Parts: sequence; structure tokens; C-alpha cells
Amino acid sequence: MMEPEEGVAGLRKVDLVGVGLNAADTLIRLPHFPARGSKSEYSEASFMPGGQTATTVVACQRWGLSTRYVGKVGDDDAARLHREAFARAGVEARLIAITGGVSPQSLILVDGCGERTVLCLRREQMTLQPEELDRTWIENARVLHVDGHDTAAATLAASWARRAGIPVVADLDEPYPGVEELIENVDYLIVSRDFPGRLMNEHSLERALRRMQARYGCRLAAATLGEEGVLAWDGKQLFYNPAYRVSVVDTTGAGDIFHAGFIYGLLQEWPLERQLDFSCAAAAMNCMSAGARGGIRGVAEIEHLMATVAHYDGAKRCVQLGLQSVDGELLP
Repeated sequence: MMEPEEGVAGLRKVDLVGVGLNAADTLIRLPHFPARGSKSEYSEASFMPGGQTATTVVACQRWGLSTRYVGKVGDDDAARLHREAFARAGVEARLIAITGGVSPQSLILVDGCGERTVLCLRREQMTLQPEELDRTWIENARVLHVDGHDTAAATLAASWARRAGIPVVADLDEPYPGVEELIENVDYLIVSRDFPGRLMNEHSLERALRRMQARYGCRLAAATLGEEGVLAWDGKQLFYNPAYRVSVVDTTGAGDIFHAGFIYGLLQEWPLERQLDFSCAAAAMNCMSAGARGGIRGVAEIEHLMATVAHYDGAKRCVQLGLQSVDGELLP
């Protein structure tokens, strides 16, 4: 890796700056999701760092990128957990601390198939405000990554990045109030499965992605689909990449690691097909261990998985998605 160059105002320039959610995850493994009104036993609970943007940033740092994270914490055990995790990973953390504040937390139930159900605790005082941002934190980066939780702050950061010619990647799972203004400043919009249809009021995922990209002018509109992989539209061509067939332990953080893989590939200037495939592989590998960051592995290990592990049947998944497939190529 090259030494980081000096940015404006003496702040070092990093490959990636992330503005968004951190969370302390309490992970509880169960043989099956409990029925309403029932009692279930569990053997242990693990307390570990997570959060959409924070996890994406940590993964990129582990893969050799230089990173900066901007977010908000309280002064509790969760905040200390995050500080230690960022320091250990080598992330430059710009944390706004709230005296007496309770850091965002998630209670995550993981069933015997590895599927996770998340219960979130996030106090209003922990919302990152636009006036708490420093423009130099954003402009001294090659890529900006945001989620939609702190919508107003993310929108301001994205507008600064847009004016500075810095590409913006977004991880959105809910149509938060004001999210459309944020999307207008996003270059690579990679969202959860249900988001395009809810935003565009469109039943067909393919049509929703096309309309979303056309309306907001993103370079790419994509939806992550869990074990079905990812579907993406760049304004000219539709791309579908099936997921890798692995033994799933825990799906927590799969989307966060997918975004990290996409950002890593973007900075390597890979073709889009390779970006999407690498992202699917990185996400699959993370699912083979517990926790949002439990399965982050090195680039060489991810590429080994790509070379040795089979995808799910892409043609079958295309049919399930209502898409046509001819010799592995999707028809618009």
C-alpha cells in the first residue's frame, strides 16, 4: 500500500470515509425462532461491535484500504467497545460522544439455519446532526459510504462529496423521511430487496431498479437478495450474480460486507461483474461465522472461495426473480 497522501487542512487523505450507523450487537443463537408466548433456552450471548457503515469500514480497512469512520456514541460500554474495535483495526474514528448517552444497540436472534432477526435500540439523541460534521473529514477521501439512518447528515456529506467529485456509495434498507434528497447525491445505490418496490411503488424488482436509476441518475441501482445474490441495473445493462453456496452460520452483517466488497472492487477499478461477484463471495464468507464481522477474511481467501465454491443455480434464481436467462445472460 502507498503511504496516504496529505489532504486539505493537513488531514490525511483516506481511501474510504463512512458516515453512518454503529451498533453494539448482542448475538443470541437459538435452535429455532421462538413461537409467540413460548419459552426458549439459549446457551450463550455474545456482545460484539456491528452497525451497517461501521462494519463496512472495518472490512475495507482489513483488506488494506485506509479508512475513516464518522459516527456518534454514548459514554457506555458499547462506546468503549467501538473505540477499541476501531483502534484495533486501524480505522481513523471521528466519534461524536454524548455524555450520558446510550450508544445504539441491537439484539440479534439467530436461528438454526443462520437467519437473523434484529431488534434495535436507538435513542433520538444518538442521531448524527449535519452541524456535527466537518467537511474536511468528507472531502479527504476517495469514496464516501453512507446509510440512511442519519438521513440529514448523510445527505449533507453526500452533497459535499458530490461537489468534490468523490463517488458516493449508499446502503439503504428503509425509505426514511428525506431519503430521496440523499439518493439524488448517490452514485452507487445498493439497497435491500424490498427497498426499490417500496420507494417506487412497483411490484417488479427489475422495473423498480430501472425506474429508480432513471429518476435519481445513479450510476448503478442494485438490490442485494440474500442467498439469491444481487440484481443490478447500470442504465444500459442488467446484471445478475447468484450467491455462493456455503454453510451458513449467521447472516448478520452480510449486506455490510457486500458493500465493503463493492467499495474495494470500485477502488481497484474492476469491471462491474467482478465487483459484484467479489462482493457476493465476501458476504458468503462472512456468513460462515457468527457476528457482523466474525467472518471477514483476507482478499486472497475470498478469491480462493470464488475459485473453489459453486454458486447457487443462477438460471433457477432468475426464474424465481421473474427474469429470463439465456446461456447465463440476462435479457433486459
